[in-house]
Amino acid sequence: MSDEQPQLRVWAVRGAVQAERNDEESILGATEELMRELMRRNSLEPDDFVSVILTTTDDLDAQFPAVGARAVGLAGVPLLGGREMNVPGSMERVIRVLAHYYAPARQGPEHVYLGETRRLRADLHHAQ
Repeated sequence: MSDEQPQLRVWAVRGAVQAERNDEESILGATEELMRELMRRNSLEPDDFVSVILTTTDDLDAQFPAVGARAVGLAGVPLLGGREMNVPGSMERVIRVLAHYYAPARQGPEHVYLGETRRLRADLHHAQ
């Protein structure tokens, strides 16, 4: 048995979820669900994260998604919020995440697109 620690590297993982409504409860609930699932699927703990970028579509402004990310244990992680481009016909009420984290070099990211947002990245069949 080897005492060697696995080689770690920085990975980036993407994900998205749709909030039911533009209210605080919906935004926080959707963000928490997305972050918990991202952490579960990628076997991540809060200390594994380097940084997290959260964006929303223009129609979500009742609360910052970062508040939901902090609620699942990411209080010590640098978080940044932003707006998505307002493209005509794009999906409404979407919260997206781009998270950077440390994990073993052989353990690639599993992207997480929940609910209707699966349509955003149908090419990522494993993200479902």
